[in-house]
Amino acid sequence: VKDLDFGIREIIVREGKGAKDRRTVLPEALIPALNDQVCRVRKLLAYDIFCGVDEVYLPNALARKYPSAGREPGWQFLFPASSTGIDPNGKKRRRHHTHPSWVRKKLKDAVRAAGITKRITCHTFRHSFATHLL
Repeated sequence: VKDLDFGIREIIVREGKGAKDRRTVLPEALIPALNDQVCRVRKLLAYDIFCGVDEVYLPNALARKYPSAGREPGWQFLFPASSTGIDPNGKKRRRHHTHPSWVRKKLKDAVRAAGITKRITCHTFRHSFATHLL
């Protein structure tokens, strides 16, 4: 959630190609839907805390440096998984992000429903976006 900046309409993409962070535009048309999603994430976080779900996994040494950050809204996944699971490393019950295979399946269903016969993947959107920016 913290990688969205609605003020300057920017998204930070963490650890992309070459393990680099990159900044890209946040289209104004997406802001209302993303604001709604952030509200859903906040409600889900409150529910998880109430149910005793452990904090979200934090990258690198951040969990040691900021022990309570994993329960802050900014560190939550924008698209969290629908259920929690046991973290094999620390044996904690956590909520992870939506699995990439779920996203691929939903895209495949949408492409089929739209009657599109060309092969379209999530990466197709990345290339279409880059072409559009040119």
